[in-house]
Amino acid sequence: MILALRTDSPNAEIYLLSENKEIDRIIWLAERKLADELLIKIEEILKQNGANLNDLTGIIVFTGSGSFTGLRIGTTIANSLAYAQSIPVIASSGNNWIQSGIKKLETAKTENYVVPQYAAEPNITSPKPKT
Repeated sequence: MILALRTDSPNAEIYLLSENKEIDRIIWLAERKLADELLIKIEEILKQNGANLNDLTGIIVFTGSGSFTGLRIGTTIANSLAYAQSIPVIASSGNNWIQSGIKKLETAKTENYVVPQYAAEPNITSPKPKT
């Protein structure tokens, strides 16, 4: 089974694929709750389909461009799950990001990780002075 994640906008998306075909998906308005809900939703989609993390053979993650925080959360979780399960993780983007990711997974190695592609440099402000 392949897990596909897209977290670049307020609507987060999780897809579960088997034999390169979508078998289930969850799309929800995550907004500022993405970090709290993403792992719960992954567990939910796996349970709904009688699977668990050990059944995953690869992860596809949409890497942007898009929301700085959303992409950072999605890629961090994808990389962490791939590392913990010793499975490949693939970065993908564009309109056909899932299909493109499936093709990349065919030759992927488990020691790779993905990084997000931001639309602009992050706007990091100076710390506020201590009072």
